[in-house]
Amino acid sequence: MSQIENLLQHISTIETKLGYCFQDRSLLTLAFVHRSFINENRAITQHNERLEFLGDAVLGMLVSDHLYRFLPSMPEGELSYLRSRLVEASSCVKYMQSLGIASYILLGKGERMNDGRGRESILADLFEAIIGAIYLDGGIEAARKFLFQNFMPYIDSILKTPLHNWKALLQDYCQKKYQQTPIYHVLHESGPDHSKTFEISVLINQQELGRGTGASKKEAQQAAAANAIAHFNLPELVLKSLT
Repeated sequence: MSQIENLLQHISTIETKLGYCFQDRSLLTLAFVHRSFINENRAITQHNERLEFLGDAVLGMLVSDHLYRFLPSMPEGELSYLRSRLVEASSCVKYMQSLGIASYILLGKGERMNDGRGRESILADLFEAIIGAIYLDGGIEAARKFLFQNFMPYIDSILKTPLHNWKALLQDYCQKKYQQTPIYHVLHESGPDHSKTFEISVLINQQELGRGTGASKKEAQQAAAANAIAHFNLPELVLKSLT
């Protein structure tokens, strides 16, 4: 049985594991087509990279919306950090692996020989392509339902992880990489003395790394550091340096 025949034969099984039934199953099929497959199968002319592009944006929006609604008092910098944890490639791989459908991805011979079905980048891209396919087929609410019904335990585990001292983490990273410590500048402060809001930027080599706001300078600095860590996609790198 060919790869494409195997995929088509198991579409219903895949839909059951996704918890979503497609109106247009060609979208689901397309999500499983890796670029390497069409290089060896001239009859197939499209791969999943456009769906992946769309799914990446949909995933980011859904996670941002969830964080905004359910963490109403958290500063923007820390929200950015949590979003980066929930949408980064390693998290998408965990989502994909929990579904148990990665074996159906259509790969070229070279990728199959190199165990492409276990490669993290391919799994993460497949997950984003599936999100994009569900969004196109059923709209944003279908994509939201798929994400939070299937992966809420993992999402909750990230949200319940104690937040770290972002200033200390960023300082440690910058000292190792740049041999400098970050510099914090107050950009703006507003409100009466008893209820001020501060906006602060953090810089290295006169380049802005991030911004944050808070009810105190200390809180705003922490938010700016968290924003910098998220902006440079440093969460895993920085946290590993502490272990």
